[in-house]
Amino acid sequence: MSSVPSVLDVSPVIPVVVVEDIATAVPLARALLDGGVPIIEVTLRSAPALDAIRAIAAEVPELLVGAGTIVSADQARAAVDAGARFLVSPGSTDRLLDAFQDAGLPFLAGCSSPSDMLRLLERGVTEAKLFPASAVGGVDLLRAVAGPLPQLRFCPTGGITAASAGDYLALPNVGCVGGTWLTPATAVRAKAWDEITRLATDASTFRGR
Repeated sequence: MSSVPSVLDVSPVIPVVVVEDIATAVPLARALLDGGVPIIEVTLRSAPALDAIRAIAAEVPELLVGAGTIVSADQARAAVDAGARFLVSPGSTDRLLDAFQDAGLPFLAGCSSPSDMLRLLERGVTEAKLFPASAVGGVDLLRAVAGPLPQLRFCPTGGITAASAGDYLALPNVGCVGGTWLTPATAVRAKAWDEITRLATDASTFRGR
């Protein structure tokens, strides 16, 4: 079990990262941590992803490492075995929610509509990922559901940038946002860790507008 009370309260931004080269995983994690972002979501969209989670968990234990883009119960179990401390999915099915709840870790199950949100609430889930945020209504959708569903808090992800993050963070039902802009592929390939630390430093100070 994680000692973190809520994944949504760790950082204003959760970096969403695709690790293509296992050698970059640990220095990338350290660069984020040096910039004041103590969390990372490694998506299971690349072959080295589970090994990256394993390496970060072992070598940068002060960073909260999670597994994202989980779409099956088997992936959820594999992520837990690799050392992930939270789980994230782009959507929700009964089987996936069962696996998440059985894992005993914090998780952000994906939702994109009020019906999805009600389904999560029926499970006792009050923290979720809104995905793909910008495509399904973004700030306007979150503002609209805050009245009828005030008990839900979100991490919107998908199409969010440094320029738009503040609009989301200003909403009372948003705890943080997920974004890829903190770890641009060109900077990772160039091993420009100072650049990633700078971007993380900027993100760590984000507040709602």
